[in-house]
Amino acid sequence: MPHVREAGIGVRLGTEGVIPLSDPPHALASTDTAVDENLLEELIIEAQTALPVELPALANRCASALGLDTALIYLVDLQQRLLIPLDETLEPLPVTDSLAGWAYRTVSPRVADADDGVIVWMPLVDGAERLGVLAVRTASLDGARMRRSRILAHLLAMLITSKRAYSDWLAARTRTATMRLPTEMLRAFLPPRTIGSSRCVSTAVLEPAYDVAGDAFDHSVVKDVLHTLILDSMGHDLTSGLTASVAMAAARNARRGGCDLADVVESVDRALAEWLPDQFCTGVLCRLDAQTGGLRWVNCGHPPPLLIRAERVLDGALDSPPQPPIGLAGQLAPAARQVHETTLEPGDCVLLYTDGVIEARDTDGAEFGLDRFTDFIIRSSAAGQRPAEVLRLLIHALLDHQRNQLRDDATILLFEWRPQHQ
Repeated sequence: MPHVREAGIGVRLGTEGVIPLSDPPHALASTDTAVDENLLEELIIEAQTALPVELPALANRCASALGLDTALIYLVDLQQRLLIPLDETLEPLPVTDSLAGWAYRTVSPRVADADDGVIVWMPLVDGAERLGVLAVRTASLDGARMRRSRILAHLLAMLITSKRAYSDWLAARTRTATMRLPTEMLRAFLPPRTIGSSRCVSTAVLEPAYDVAGDAFDHSVVKDVLHTLILDSMGHDLTSGLTASVAMAAARNARRGGCDLADVVESVDRALAEWLPDQFCTGVLCRLDAQTGGLRWVNCGHPPPLLIRAERVLDGALDSPPQPPIGLAGQLAPAARQVHETTLEPGDCVLLYTDGVIEARDTDGAEFGLDRFTDFIIRSSAAGQRPAEVLRLLIHALLDHQRNQLRDDATILLFEWRPQHQ
């Protein structure tokens, strides 16, 4: 791609970090480049059966049908450090210190001058999950072309999401190292990093990205209820990954069958006792009513969740009497798990984490620690960072603290109740 430089278009970021560039009335009709609707329809139909490896060429043809020049797809790598082009002849771009990375980090378009026109960096987002960016090249930019660039980004994001579930090529393209078998198995069970609705968002990160085994997370939105789960199974081998996988499957099975929170935990207890009787895991399961802010949770031998409100941690707000880890049914597990309840306030964040996060040590033996952990989140959120970006920065700070050599798995899940976003 030719050298680009920031365009001096004088736009100012709004409160949500989005360039407030509005489209003029009848913008599609005002541009001097017509849309080839017949060709666009043919391409959308073709896209349904296109192989993932054909997406780069398809993106360019869709761009041409929309009166744009070219479109390049970049997907973020597993650790969210690089934006990797699907065109295998091109080099990755850093998420930090690049125009493409700025669009990814802020989920906002970035416009730049190019030697022969303009490049619009559009975020590729599926729901609440950041997939990467789209580089749209056009000879000039007006409201119509900006709108078409957004339309193209939305279309390609949906295509990528629909195809990556069965495409080894897309998975391999976004990896920068060899993945161990326990990690491969566990990651097959993990949901997207970020999910959400107009009232809530949940986002998670997990490291070491290619060598994790015992940690896992899960989140799902069902109507107006957000379900979240974090697990830390004993050991760091294939059996650990299998334990976490069975626990997640049992929780989902019970959840989808309409079980309440206590019955979900009981189902996981029984599943591990039956299939992996020598294994157990600690964990926290939560249910958030996104209409009322009602939060219910069960803590099974895990570090207590943290409640962040008005830029401070409410000490002990989500503490609860200790309960045995999951998988000890018939041994130490109680007859019924104790479910705790509270009510969140708008803007509250709840933080779930595994002990590998706060116990990470630097070369001098100093722990990352709970205070540094929570302070990082509070400061990043106060600076206007979105939850997914807060966790991306935090997990990288954690890796830097331990020189990329984590001694234990580290998983963080953060969810926020934000009814004011309706």
